[in-house]
Amino acid sequence: MEDNRKLVEEQIIESYKREEEMMILVFAQWCVNHGLDPHMLYLQAYPQQEGNEALRHALALTVSAEEAGDISDDTVLGVLSLFGNDDLAQIVTEAIAQRGSKGPVGD
Repeated sequence: MEDNRKLVEEQIIESYKREEEMMILVFAQWCVNHGLDPHMLYLQAYPQQEGNEALRHALALTVSAEEAGDISDDTVLGVLSLFGNDDLAQIVTEAIAQRGSKGPVGD
């Protein structure tokens, strides 16, 4: 019984890690799609996480904006909110506002 419980706990943890990696990938790809540096935005929110391995892995998986599908601002903010990344969501919100204040650039 204890082995089953431990196995279920491990599966839940692994599932959460995969979902968290997907959240980071969505964030990183959104940044690429909008000509933003994901690493710099991430460090603005979490300066203590300079060598974040999950972000580094996500950056390796991003594609050019031309190859990627559209990721809306609402989608990236929703995904960040889902994982409680309020600090990063605030930085993303500021980036969206700055992008909007520059006028249309093909977005």
